[in-house]
Amino acid sequence: MLQNELPRFEILSPESMATLDRGWRRIVSEIGVEFLSEEAHELFRQAGQRVEENIVYFDPEFLLEQLKLVPEQFEMQARNPANNVTIGGKNMVFSSVYGAPFVRDGDVRRDGTLGDFQNFCRLAQSFAAMDSVGGVVVEPNDASLDSRHLDMVFNAFTLTDKFIMGNVVTGENAADTIAMAEIVLGGRKSIEEKPFGYSLINCNSPLRWDDRMLDSLFVYCRAKQPVIVTPFLLMGAMSPVSIAATLAQQVAEAFSGIALTQLIRPGTPVIMGSFLSNIDMKTGSPQFGTPESAVGQYCIGQIARAYKVPFRAGGGLNASQLPDAQAAYESVMTLMPTFLAGANVVLHSAGWLEGGLVSCFEKYIIDIQILEQLIAEFQPIEFTDDDLAFDAHDEVRHGGHFLGAAHTMENFRDCFYRPWLSSSDNFERWTRNGSIDTAGRARAIYLDTLDKYEEPPMDEAIKAELVEYVAKRRVELDG
Repeated sequence: MLQNELPRFEILSPESMATLDRGWRRIVSEIGVEFLSEEAHELFRQAGQRVEENIVYFDPEFLLEQLKLVPEQFEMQARNPANNVTIGGKNMVFSSVYGAPFVRDGDVRRDGTLGDFQNFCRLAQSFAAMDSVGGVVVEPNDASLDSRHLDMVFNAFTLTDKFIMGNVVTGENAADTIAMAEIVLGGRKSIEEKPFGYSLINCNSPLRWDDRMLDSLFVYCRAKQPVIVTPFLLMGAMSPVSIAATLAQQVAEAFSGIALTQLIRPGTPVIMGSFLSNIDMKTGSPQFGTPESAVGQYCIGQIARAYKVPFRAGGGLNASQLPDAQAAYESVMTLMPTFLAGANVVLHSAGWLEGGLVSCFEKYIIDIQILEQLIAEFQPIEFTDDDLAFDAHDEVRHGGHFLGAAHTMENFRDCFYRPWLSSSDNFERWTRNGSIDTAGRARAIYLDTLDKYEEPPMDEAIKAELVEYVAKRRVELDG
């Protein structure tokens, strides 16, 4: 977990904030938001909101009152207390890529497997920059569709000792996730007092919350587990081709979803989500790492802080098919604004490729390297007289060099962050060593990391109970 102490990059004038405020108010009150859940309709009716068929028309002031119930900051527990994190404020936490059906391993692009999922768990455990393996890092397509969520939650809990991410495909899957967390972390009271993980609840943009997402949202909120309420907006497809219009829609969708969480259980932790980019207007394909997506991140950070709610944004997003230069520069173009905007939660921090269709092992390592360097860059800085190293100037004087100076010899081991993926060899040495490019070096590191991985210890009785629960539920689900 990073405490981002540097100033936030805020670009919206008071006049622009007021314009966006008018925009989202008109959407929620005049157009309304669709909820495909009769249970949600009833809660909104009881709260005095107008419901016509599936459309809920909101009083904007009601939404703002619900927002005030959301904790500005909350702690989450990991299996290893040393890996607990705090969401909100100046804190940033990082999770892996999420939701890819395919995996890229070297030159091979194929369906993801449970073995791939397990290896991503091992990588997430091995790197301190990653706070959580996350949720569906890659779909384990060789596992049963009805029970694969059990495999993913089990492996996230056993192969890592960091906090996890809940499954949201169905309400039943969410309930299984909570039951397994209760086994691992000491019961329902324990996880309600300190949540075990967050879950991603996506809006079916534009302006629709579907029944599957809402079923999971109800389950997690009743257990007081945080949900990331996220509009999924690609400008030109799920929102208008205007940053202002898209932001107004995003706020309308997010605020309506957040309001429901507080009607289900007031005080439930919530993270205001943002997934905002644009499509290529020639092809209709999603684009990532664009200037518009960066601007959107700065804006949503400013908006979330104005309403005092934690927010999620950014990640290592890109549209490239390979872990190449495009993948790297688009990811940096997304991750840098993530830091400047001060996002509290960052999904897709490592491994994302091909617009989110692919989880890539080599890209995971490249992203960890980028992430580590950004974390180092965003450390607070304070100079003292000792930092001026006047004695070094006095020793070297005019026209000399500092390579052998006493100050250099005393500090060379830790004076700079040392990238472990980059090559600074001269051409001849690089050639002698095989002319290996960045992706090749990343592959060697990922394989070496897996080779050195050690599973974090778990109480055998707890693990046995977890195994028993998975076996019992697998029979019930798979028949």
